[in-house]
Amino acid sequence: MMEESNRLKHQLHGIDGKDYAAYQSLIGKHDYSRFSLFVDQIPKDPYAPAYTGIYRARVKKSDAGFLDDMAHPLVRKTALRDFLARTFFDNCSKLSKGRRGTGNSGVITIAEPSQCVLDRSSVVISDEYVEARFFIGLPSSGRNIASSVAKEILFEELPAIVSASLFLENLDSERIYRHVKTTEDAEYLRNSLSSKNLVAFVADGSILPRRSGVDERPLESNDAIPFRSPDTMRFEFQLPNRGKITGMGIEKGITLIVGGGYHGKSTLLHALELGIYNHIPEDGREFCVSLPDSVKVRASNGRYVANVDISPFLQNMPFQMDTSCFSTENASGSTSQASSISESIEAGASTFYMDEDTCAANFMIRDRRMQELVSKQDEPITSFIDCVKPLYEQTGISTVLVMGGSGDYFSVADWVIQMKEFKAFEVTGKAHDVAQAYPTGRSDEFSRALPYEAKRCPIGSTIDSHNEYNHVRISAANTNELIFGKTAIDLSDVEQIVEKAQTKAIGLAIHAFQQRMNGDFSVKEIILAVMNKIQEEGIDALDSRLTGDIAMFRSIELAATINRMRGLEFRRL
Repeated sequence: MMEESNRLKHQLHGIDGKDYAAYQSLIGKHDYSRFSLFVDQIPKDPYAPAYTGIYRARVKKSDAGFLDDMAHPLVRKTALRDFLARTFFDNCSKLSKGRRGTGNSGVITIAEPSQCVLDRSSVVISDEYVEARFFIGLPSSGRNIASSVAKEILFEELPAIVSASLFLENLDSERIYRHVKTTEDAEYLRNSLSSKNLVAFVADGSILPRRSGVDERPLESNDAIPFRSPDTMRFEFQLPNRGKITGMGIEKGITLIVGGGYHGKSTLLHALELGIYNHIPEDGREFCVSLPDSVKVRASNGRYVANVDISPFLQNMPFQMDTSCFSTENASGSTSQASSISESIEAGASTFYMDEDTCAANFMIRDRRMQELVSKQDEPITSFIDCVKPLYEQTGISTVLVMGGSGDYFSVADWVIQMKEFKAFEVTGKAHDVAQAYPTGRSDEFSRALPYEAKRCPIGSTIDSHNEYNHVRISAANTNELIFGKTAIDLSDVEQIVEKAQTKAIGLAIHAFQQRMNGDFSVKEIILAVMNKIQEEGIDALDSRLTGDIAMFRSIELAATINRMRGLEFRRL
């Protein structure tokens, strides 16, 4: 091992001061005393983005020392990998001196985890080894290699990070068990929802407010009020590790969340829509869970739509526009929201989450006065208030809706929750009494059956993953934008993506199955094939280069991305 280490030092000495491209000579395997370093790909420019470098530190599983019950069953193994990725990320910040030189020189980092426990490629646990995949910014001054700094990084900082992150002897076993047991309990809780006819559950004592709109960590304040369920909505579960837990259960059907502004309506909805994921201990939402195929739906002016059946929601469009096979380069608020609903039905959604603040007003409600002034024959839109009950009755899809501006929805709600100073009150009976005492007088305008399955078959030859240099380019600067070849795909309305590693993985999945998009397979069949491949071979099946910057996504978000790819054409069966 010392010979290998000395060889690497000798290599660095030999390329000192040379052009940055000379770092390519380091590609290969380098053995240290307690781990092996695999240098798979080195960017040829110090300014290159982090994802263009691929480095792996591998420790023998017997040396790493993790106990069997930390990684079994599979849900615990995913949680352990998540814990190690977080630990590695934190230690990169603590033990690396950071940027020193040109561009990314001196940086050591791993894909940054969110508050959610995800299946990521950044840490792998096999029967033989534990492996972390990360990025090193090999240092330079201008374009000249700085070997003295490289030696500091590779022989002082990196070994310290690996030692502190991948060996049980240097980790807190209690924290690991808490992490894996919390994840196991949350997964069990989510899988138990259907047995009690629930679409979601929020545990008593949960802390739902976040620090800010861009910081998903829990609010650090004595003003963060722990959630407590209304007595009439309280359910009890017995979890494998934690034992008995109580909280608010949201039953299947139509649920309204009402209340004044800034009283916690959207905060509750945000927790519910991210309840599709398991959360880390101390997040505050560890036991806030939703059915795994729940979808947040919103309006998105300007989005791309191709061959979608929105006829249950819009008919009699001007100029005889066909809404049973609707396409546009620039959707309005109402047509974008209608399209997202139809696409989500196609993708297999079980629950819709909606917030009036991000919905198209004319899509959500058309009151009596407007019905009197503008006759139905002159209004293409069938308001969602008239569709929400048939949606549940015909497809079984539930809806949870934040509504602070229209009491018309009281008449169609099965449950009504009022948020008052971040406290939840069940006010269904009162809401129904109000609806009876003050009838709206509006007419129900629903007239068409909802789409059960639209056989839309993407044609992959109409999109191109190559950039202007004819190289495949798939990347994600953030969660909201996928770069696919020369095209930037706007995913800002796909709100349940939480890490850019998911966005990139979705792009890789589309590229991997582009050949199968030949106009014969539907969107649903394509996403099923993708998910089956990942289940059989793991997420590494999406990228043979063994990168550390991809993370697991849902079929729902894969379908949503396919549907938003500008230029992608569909054949309708």
